[in-house]
Amino acid sequence: MHLRYHMMRIARRRAAWAILAAAFAAPVAFAQTAYYRHVVFDNSAQLKLYWHSGAVSTMPSMLENIDYRLPVESKIFRTPPNALRVAWESKPNGSWDAEIHVANFPNRYPELSGRQLYFWIYSPEPIAAADLPNLMLSDARDSLQVATFPGSFTETVALAKYIGADLPANRWTQVRIPMLELKSASVYSFHPERLQNVILMQGRADGKRHVLIVDDVRVDDDAQLAAAPVLAAPENVEAKGYDRHVVLTWQAQEPEGFDHFVIYRALDGETFEPIGIQLPGTHRYSDFIGRANAKAKYKIASADAANRVSAPSAVVSAATREMNDDELLTMLQEAAFHYYWEAAAPNSGMAFENLPGDDRIVAMGASGFGVMAVLVGVERHFITRDQGRERLEKIVSFLEKAPKYHGAWSHYMNDATGETMPLFGMLDNGGDIIETSFMIQGLLTARQYFNGTDAREQALHQRISKLWEGVEWNWYRDKPDSAFLYWHWSPQWSYQIHHPLIGFNESLIAYLLAIGSPTHSVPASMYYSGWASQSARALEYRAGWSGSPDGNHYKNEKTYYDIKLDVGVGSGGPLFFTHYSFLGFDPHLIQDKYTNSYFDNNRNIALINRAWCMDNPKHYQGYGADAWGLTASFGPNGYTTPAPDKANDEGTITLTGALASFPYTPEASMAAFKHYYRDLGAELWGIYGPRDNYNPTLHWVSSHYMGLNQAPIVVMVENYRSGLLWKTFMSNPEATAALKKLDEATRAESQK
Repeated sequence: MHLRYHMMRIARRRAAWAILAAAFAAPVAFAQTAYYRHVVFDNSAQLKLYWHSGAVSTMPSMLENIDYRLPVESKIFRTPPNALRVAWESKPNGSWDAEIHVANFPNRYPELSGRQLYFWIYSPEPIAAADLPNLMLSDARDSLQVATFPGSFTETVALAKYIGADLPANRWTQVRIPMLELKSASVYSFHPERLQNVILMQGRADGKRHVLIVDDVRVDDDAQLAAAPVLAAPENVEAKGYDRHVVLTWQAQEPEGFDHFVIYRALDGETFEPIGIQLPGTHRYSDFIGRANAKAKYKIASADAANRVSAPSAVVSAATREMNDDELLTMLQEAAFHYYWEAAAPNSGMAFENLPGDDRIVAMGASGFGVMAVLVGVERHFITRDQGRERLEKIVSFLEKAPKYHGAWSHYMNDATGETMPLFGMLDNGGDIIETSFMIQGLLTARQYFNGTDAREQALHQRISKLWEGVEWNWYRDKPDSAFLYWHWSPQWSYQIHHPLIGFNESLIAYLLAIGSPTHSVPASMYYSGWASQSARALEYRAGWSGSPDGNHYKNEKTYYDIKLDVGVGSGGPLFFTHYSFLGFDPHLIQDKYTNSYFDNNRNIALINRAWCMDNPKHYQGYGADAWGLTASFGPNGYTTPAPDKANDEGTITLTGALASFPYTPEASMAAFKHYYRDLGAELWGIYGPRDNYNPTLHWVSSHYMGLNQAPIVVMVENYRSGLLWKTFMSNPEATAALKKLDEATRAESQK
């Protein structure tokens, strides 16, 4: 089983009550955390339907829906570029309900701030007050399905009560709901701060068709909305055109009361239309125009929570142009790189686990990958060498002061304090040797890259060496004679998690680094006793998470779609198995008794993954030769690890799957990239490049990015183009030593 997925399952079982208790803790007031403590709905990432909604009707009544979700309205809105469309007919003996759900991003702080619910409604035709819908609120994530504690729902009230008159046509009207006045209709109390669903439902059965456009749904207080802050126009706005999109950047003050930026565009050179908003703390916007040779002008304004806007910025212009393949790859790397540059955590320089998300939480593994992305940024001149070194100095300073558990860091840490954040539950409060491995891989690459005669580079080199030499890899054996490395150790819980690292998955890097450590190494024989173990425990482990006996002996040697797989569980597993351990460790140079080339083996895993999507045995929409890449991500079913088999393929394509496979499948990866960008970019391309994932069958498009998924794109595309990270990491003498020891262990193993 993929290690992170395993921990998330543990966390769900152990921490259901702890999550509720955490809802009452005071958050760190960072920009986007504060924003999402107020916003229920501002825009839809999906162009046709809004994923975080529900639309159900019982005949003879009718509610317009797309796959039981609310349609998106793209012509009439308050916050561009869209709103929600509620169109209904209420008839006797029928019913309908239109639900707007709070978008629960991964790790998003769960509590809303405010006691008033506000939203705006608009109708193309007047609607009599008596014919408006009823309203109900729910604080359960499962909407009206609240059979278990502590979910509750309010009494049903007439929307007309809060409007006080008939609804006029062609004019936005604000609705204000004092949530504390609503009585619970459940057996449990309703808590406004836990609001999860705003539900419009059938009122009077007048038998007529009505339409409401709904936008700007938020929780706030009257005093905050009434205050009118002095907002200045953004300054130093710049626009740069690419193949099918334009990127805007700017500088701006965000005083108290500031809420968001509004982006305006003119394609005809004269008529400016609002095309989108940008959240606080982010001064970058990607406008996907969808064609080359388009000229556009832009201006930007600041806005408060009541959507009062400042004077606009100066006008800037840019044009898209057809790019060749080499230029497209630079564009791809640059966009994804900015996740780790502009969007890095302000105090530590580390990478956030996901965006949007909890602005406190930085992730060790994602940050290790991000270190390597920064090196690409220097090499490709996205930033200067001095800027890259300064960022590494900042990260290293944070890591030096952060808690270490026999030299290893925790999985998640607080950006402001460095303290461990046990996101996966109470046992997760110590060292994580896998996430530490990902960071050390990045740091050792940086150590060799910043290896000039400059005093600051030399100092950075020495500081990284000290961190690397301080990791007690042998401690994570549990016992001195243990056959395995173990994932976690906690000073409070010791080895209670006791999850052994058994391949083939993403944890190979831990064994290679442990073998190569100059100070706290483990015997190279552990590669075979642990990683490639033939023990009953290892066989059961592999078959258990894959659901297949194929590869349960580590060696596979089965053929899938006429592609032989030397090593791999099942039909290869998710594609990140071929990425994470090989961002720095060159798979061309790694061999063992089971395969002569991990590069060839990884390539075959990628080819099997693509062939599965082309065959598409589960008949999902959107799969094909240019739409493939089953690997881990937060999708419509939460965090999952899709793979090319019937048990794990859920129809979700994670874009990093194909894009981080460029070294293995350059032509197929380029075809996928052009499809994602040129054909689907209106939904799949954003400020940090390709979005996390999409599921065409379910009409799902991710509205967030993951730190684990953007950097492998940057790094592996560079390994395809120049081999930079492979060459640089492998120049570490410890990497050479590890492979030499592995060769000796392989010879010894072969003689048994």
